[in-house]
Amino acid sequence: MTAIRANSILPARREDITLHTADGLTLVGELALPADRPPVATLVCLHPLPTHGGMMDSHVFRKAAWRLPALADLAVLRFNTRGTSSLRGTSEGAFDGGVGERYDVAAAIEYAEFESLPQVWLVGWSFGTDLVLRYGCDPTVEGAILLSPPLRTSSADDLAAWAADGKPLTALVPEFDDYLRPDEARQRFAAVPQAEVVGVPGAKHLWVGDAETVLDEVVRRINPAAYPLPRSWDGPMESGDASAYADRTVAAFADRPIDG
Repeated sequence: MTAIRANSILPARREDITLHTADGLTLVGELALPADRPPVATLVCLHPLPTHGGMMDSHVFRKAAWRLPALADLAVLRFNTRGTSSLRGTSEGAFDGGVGERYDVAAAIEYAEFESLPQVWLVGWSFGTDLVLRYGCDPTVEGAILLSPPLRTSSADDLAAWAADGKPLTALVPEFDDYLRPDEARQRFAAVPQAEVVGVPGAKHLWVGDAETVLDEVVRRINPAAYPLPRSWDGPMESGDASAYADRTVAAFADRPIDG
């Protein structure tokens, strides 16, 4: 058995994909599937703020795509929202502050539906959580998991829509988040009776050093049979090169940190 490290890549069927938005843009992405069996569920990942370093390869999502098809039988769909770049390429268009991005969310959900991907769950991180709350309450979607939700642009009406629909909603909130901490998050999500707010001790907004905790909590809710994830692997394993993103690892994903 070999320890799974930050840059470990486990076997999967990986393919570059393109998404097409209703307003005429082409977005770049990747779909990772279990290597030798169909997935039991699907993660559609919505990345942090692109103007502050967020992209489809932001480290938690990169590790999800590298590990979860093999360890948890999950399909992982990642993509760059409009105007966002990564090693995969640059999506057409320009960052629109979460407005035009509604078409990007719709395109990802439609792709998953067209490809008959099972049990679609949205996983948003920071800026991506506002996209989930504003545009992700779709009949195709089973539920959502929010990583470090700042609740910056989501409205009371958005929360009311999730409350009325009854879809499961989980917010993983770092103890030392820069924008919204667990106690306040519980107050704000009280408007959604089915929402579960999980405070993560010691964690910060970027989840540096806590990616394994995040992946465990995601799998626990979407495929509990695979929880907890193993920390070692008896099989082929490659190593990824994340050095291209060294300058983004500790980038801030918003511009109004709270005091303290």
